[in-house]
Amino acid sequence: MGLRERVDGLMGQARTDLAELVAIPSVADARQYPPEECARAAQWVLDAFAAVGFRDAHLAETADGSQAVVGSRPCGDPDAPTVLLYAHYDVQPPLNDDAWRTPPFALTESDGRWYGRGAADCKGNIVMHLTALRALGHDVPVNLKLVVEGSEEQGTGGLEAFVPPNADLLRADAILVADTGNAAVGVPAATVSLRGMVNVVVGVEALASEIHSGMFGGPAPDALAALVAILASLRDEAGDTTVAGLDHGATWTGEPYPTDQFRADAGLLDGIELLGSGTVSDMLWARPALTILGIDAPPVLGSAAAISPTARARLNLRIPPGTDPRAAERALRAHLAAAAPWGVRVTVETEAVGSPFRARTDGPAYAAMSAAMQEAYGRPMATLGQGGSIPLCTVLAETYPDAELFLMGVEEPQALIHAPNESVDPSEIAHMALVEALFLQRYAGAHG
Repeated sequence: MGLRERVDGLMGQARTDLAELVAIPSVADARQYPPEECARAAQWVLDAFAAVGFRDAHLAETADGSQAVVGSRPCGDPDAPTVLLYAHYDVQPPLNDDAWRTPPFALTESDGRWYGRGAADCKGNIVMHLTALRALGHDVPVNLKLVVEGSEEQGTGGLEAFVPPNADLLRADAILVADTGNAAVGVPAATVSLRGMVNVVVGVEALASEIHSGMFGGPAPDALAALVAILASLRDEAGDTTVAGLDHGATWTGEPYPTDQFRADAGLLDGIELLGSGTVSDMLWARPALTILGIDAPPVLGSAAAISPTARARLNLRIPPGTDPRAAERALRAHLAAAAPWGVRVTVETEAVGSPFRARTDGPAYAAMSAAMQEAYGRPMATLGQGGSIPLCTVLAETYPDAELFLMGVEEPQALIHAPNESVDPSEIAHMALVEALFLQRYAGAHG
């Protein structure tokens, strides 16, 4: 039986695995979900990889309190290359439960896709790893290492802090970062560029307390209106992000993202314009992008005729490769302070900072992966940028400068990661598990 047939025969188990994992609400934020849920997910991952040969799999505590699953599986050949497999078991919160067509923590099949929080990002990638290894059985011709972290979605840097002092534990010749995906279902791709990010909370104070909008409205400054003015300064009329000191005119030279496909993938309503003065690829992968993630303000229902004394907003700034994240943080802080009207007091709290990343594309791992994708999908591998951020990639590249990092996975635009109704196409799990199995076979021969 060939690898493809073995993978196909394992898809029932893959669905069972994913259903069990999705049922664990492993949101790494104790304010929203009990920490015991992440502990349950970590144990599930540990047990699953121990069952496929990672006999020394164990839980490693990281600086932010999360637990990473770490292990190794030697192949018995000291000259064989070493491949590190990465994924994460924590997930985004479901956001608005009412917006989900299916229960967020119950894997549900609909129209050929499997729905549930984490189905693609990133529990589907955990299942992809497991399926590839089961398909290979005892015939894994490389040394394997494993790290599956538990706080990637929070951006609190637990694994980033763990890697440098534990460099030998995870050292490898090639690192498969399974936390991205393809251009579309059935269109294989390598992610060669990642944006970095800066997350901040900006606060505005104007008054000692709420005051009557009739008695004081007019001359008294409104903290919420001041915050709106600050936030409005972060984009120009074209929609370009305009944080002072950051370049918003760069262009992308890799694979283009067709406008019509992006509109469909993003779910833009009829008549809504795309933002920015560049192409979709420029805006996604070559330029900074500022998103307002949330605002603390009185809700419409229950609001009073009063002037708001304070207001806050949580901001996410994505930055392209070539931009220093600390310089971007300083630029954002300075911009927010300078944009404040009426002398209101502005505070900026930095939540997280992550570096952008650009992958090497000239080594044996890249060549082996390209050939594996061609064989599995029957079409050439594309190269993409990724608008998301994986700060760990920069840490891995700095810690292991001779290693090749390859970003891949089961996610694609229809997966709606981080949004309600996240899903995965099971054919992507099957194809990418086959890709990984073929890669491990090909890389063993190419590395020597």
